[in-house]
Amino acid sequence: MPKRILQGVVVSDKQEKTVVVKVERRFTHPLLKKTVRRTKHYHAHDEAGAYKVGDSVFIEETRPISKLKCWIVLPNENKA
Repeated sequence: MPKRILQGVVVSDKQEKTVVVKVERRFTHPLLKKTVRRTKHYHAHDEAGAYKVGDSVFIEETRPISKLKCWIVLPNENKA
């Protein structure tokens, strides 16, 4: 099973080796037929601490690293 890769924006970098990434998804509401935006925050592992608030990043699903972290930030070279 392939690992999921999501794109989002860093909203917090206050923790050590962790960034909080806001991922937005759009879908059509089943009853209203209107495009709806939903956002979700993911805690992602950032070993080097290279990413700051406002950076656009790709995150990849991985094994659980801690209670909240099961995503890692992909390096800039691996952006698809």
